[in-house]
Amino acid sequence: MSEPETREIRTDYLARVEGEGAMLIRLRGDELEEVQFKIFEPPRFFEALLRGRQYTEAPDITARICGICPIAYIASACNAMEAVCGVDLPDELRALRRLIYCGEWIESHVLHTAMLHAPDFLGYDGAVELARDRRDLVELALRLKKAGNTLMRVIGGREVHPINLRVGGFYRAPTVSELQALVPELEWARDAAVELTRWVAGFEFPDYEQDYAFVGLRQPGEYAIERGRIVSSTGLDIDVSEYEHHFTETHVERSNALHSTLEGVGPYLVGPLARYALSSELLSPLAREVAAEVGLGPVCRNPFRSIVVRAVETVYAADEALRLIAAYERPAEPWVDVVPRAGTGHGCTEAPRGICWHRYEIDDEGVILDAKIVPPTSQNQKVIEEDLVGVVRQSLHLPEDELAHRCEQTIRNYDPCISCATHFLKLEIERM
Repeated sequence: MSEPETREIRTDYLARVEGEGAMLIRLRGDELEEVQFKIFEPPRFFEALLRGRQYTEAPDITARICGICPIAYIASACNAMEAVCGVDLPDELRALRRLIYCGEWIESHVLHTAMLHAPDFLGYDGAVELARDRRDLVELALRLKKAGNTLMRVIGGREVHPINLRVGGFYRAPTVSELQALVPELEWARDAAVELTRWVAGFEFPDYEQDYAFVGLRQPGEYAIERGRIVSSTGLDIDVSEYEHHFTETHVERSNALHSTLEGVGPYLVGPLARYALSSELLSPLAREVAAEVGLGPVCRNPFRSIVVRAVETVYAADEALRLIAAYERPAEPWVDVVPRAGTGHGCTEAPRGICWHRYEIDDEGVILDAKIVPPTSQNQKVIEEDLVGVVRQSLHLPEDELAHRCEQTIRNYDPCISCATHFLKLEIERM
């Protein structure tokens, strides 16, 4: 009897996964033999770069980790430094930090939803090809993304790596008139996000679900973005300072990004599906109404439908931005003094892709002695591999090109940190 044929679905290089990565799926006959999701970019040593620097420099340095979601790193670093120094921001500064974060959610979610993920469902190579048939939708997405970018620029000084945020608040607070000038475009953006949600909800989604352990922030009275306690669908409810008592990072030979597990649970999911499952009742009335209209229940366990949840969160971010602008009063001072003191501080916020956790140890002079940063994409690595296993096992009947495409969609669900290319997977199927 001849040996079963061995097939490999692989890529030796993929972008948009916080740098350089690869994927390998090995099949022997109709049996799945191996799945590997690899991140092989050399470590960038941001934690090492931070040691010896002043506590005030952490937000600007860590912002360079990601050009798409710099606010996540800035805000988490600021939260940690303010915590170690015993400072609570006044409500108006906290609201302004939340407002600029809404801008990041809008621009990041729209980039992924319309420009990078939607073509996979519609059979296009990318947004350029999509625009040839649906120019109206691509132009809507570009204008919607620009609305988020503009909000970041007005508050932060520029769209990419904003320069106006600091430990303790902002270097300058925008005037009421500067924010009010954004209202007409944000009102349009809110309506456009509703249209975008209805559009992506009409895609054909693979019939696949997984019983995820959802992890995210939860903040009483509001959908968590810039602060909150870390909670899970398995019963965890902790302060962000307790993270390392419950979560473990381990090195896996195939990945230079550490794999994370939750004690007593194992792999866990962060990001839109997790936030929605843990706090959907805290969305704005409009966002809840749109979610119900497009068929999202209180929990969504189909990772392919994460594109719909991201669109719903875009509706929420525009709605929340309008609410915050309507209530805005320019603070008398754009920052509060933060005097360094020796100790350890922790910060965590909800980046578009999931929780972004920071820990810093500083001395009495404010010099950073130690730092640790846990980004969302690294936390999702093990769940991505589990999804690939489940999806491949139920899709073995597909032709090889369709199976390869399904694998690409599976990874795309997680919106791994992205580059400007259209498709991050160049798949090659090898027969051995």
